Amino acid sequence: MRLQGGVSLSKSGLGMSISAMHLGMEMMGIGSENVTGSDKVGYQRKEAVVSSFAQYIGVHALSTAVDDQVGRIIVSQSPLDCALSEKGYFQLLHKDGTIELTRDGRFHLDKDGNLLSVKGHSVLSAGGQPIVFPIMPAELKDVKISKDGSISIFDPQTRKMADAGKIAVVSSEGAIVTEPCVEQQCLEYSNVSLQQEFMELVPVKRNFDANRQLFMLQNSKLSRAIQELGSA
Repeated sequence: MRLQGGVSLSKSGLGMSISAMHLGMEMMGIGSENVTGSDKVGYQRKEAVVSSFAQYIGVHALSTAVDDQVGRIIVSQSPLDCALSEKGYFQLLHKDGTIELTRDGRFHLDKDGNLLSVKGHSVLSAGGQPIVFPIMPAELKDVKISKDGSISIFDPQTRKMADAGKIAVVSSEGAIVTEPCVEQQCLEYSNVSLQQEFMELVPVKRNFDANRQLFMLQNSKLSRAIQELGSA
């Protein structure tokens, strides 16, 4: 008895050219998204990852990976703005109970003393609870945020600093970062280099143009063959 097996794939030249163009368009889309996010606070660059057999399976061979390198840190005007000078993420609690990881540290207070993100989501403490200030600061400059994320507020009645919790900083897997290096009154902009993005788009565009020309050539020859068969 003999056992035989194998995998075969039959795909026309036109089909392969279309798959390659589709893949190129998706890769250019990732590059375009990076360029658009280059001036956004907390944006992290996305990298296109192409697996094996891309010439056969086309866009299904494409995935993305996040570049977690620290971006450009710039001094801001608000004492509640925070940036991370090391890898890690702030935790935000949405109203539906989901938790979002972000490096966008544009925080503010509502009238009840809740520390919120720029989109209104609650900032979580190291204990997993939303951060609520025990007293409202007379001025935002009375709020001090240390490197480890601990928040303290100057209490004019006691003339002392009151504890307001500790901002949670976690890794992409959700583990607590022991040395988060929180920078107060700073914001981290994207880690995108426009020069790098444009350089990486050049070969992708050239490959797209080559497959486009190949598609047009094959399509022209196929149309001519059909015409000749029809006139025979």
